[in-house]
Amino acid sequence: MRASPALLALVLLGGCTTTNVGQDRLAERDPLEGFNRAMWGVNRGVDKVVLKPVTQVYRAVAPKPARRGVSNFFSNLGEPWSFINNLLQGKPKRALDNLGRFVINSTVGIAGLADPASKMGVKKAPEDFGQTLAAWGVNGGPYLVLPLLGPSTLRDGVGMGVAFAADPYRVCQRECDLPKGVPTALSVTEVIDTRSQLVDSGADSFLDASADSYATARSAFLQRRRAAILNQEDGAPSPAGGTGDADLDAALQDIDEGGNMAAPTVSPDQPTPVETPPASDQPPSN
Repeated sequence: MRASPALLALVLLGGCTTTNVGQDRLAERDPLEGFNRAMWGVNRGVDKVVLKPVTQVYRAVAPKPARRGVSNFFSNLGEPWSFINNLLQGKPKRALDNLGRFVINSTVGIAGLADPASKMGVKKAPEDFGQTLAAWGVNGGPYLVLPLLGPSTLRDGVGMGVAFAADPYRVCQRECDLPKGVPTALSVTEVIDTRSQLVDSGADSFLDASADSYATARSAFLQRRRAAILNQEDGAPSPAGGTGDADLDAALQDIDEGGNMAAPTVSPDQPTPVETPPASDQPPSN
């Protein structure tokens, strides 16, 4: 997801986003479950037949340092979009972290292949347009599994569309005079890298051990997405042991009981096993 209303972003630089975590409620827990389960099955089938085997070859051929470099490269390409979204949310400090990371890693880090910014104490501050919509008070809407794209929500689906049209990286893929085949190669490599990171995160064994992989993935996404929206970079729950939203906590409890597994804690550098959005969350202002 990435957009470039840069002028508006600059106008909002000094602004402050109002936080109202309690108002974005999970009105319906999974009203589209029939459709979502069907799409989940399709996506798992495509993964089993195509994506996972290709990723296994990639992991066998590319040593771990090379794979880490690829992950760093794509993470660095996402910094400009995070910069814009942090500005749109009125979080100038986090936006400056994005800018600093991009400059440092693009130069000292050799086009982002290395991550010297982290060693220098410049923290990651990832944001997407779905999170921006949450900051603006837009309700998450129903949980939605998109064909090939995976778990999302209505709000995050809109965010993906905006990112496709406006994320500087995506725009450059389409508009920059890149050599023929490079945009496609970038997209394919990015997908394989993301799938490889899921292997590293333990997502495969986590889902395979579950009696209901769909419900388990949904629970993991709900928790992870809410943590991201609240800028809990480590994905940790609230001090009370829950999310801080009674409706969402109730939904997560029901889902966990149905799936017989609790969602794992995933580090901010790793993709979540699945993305399932809560309709209840707005991030804090900085």
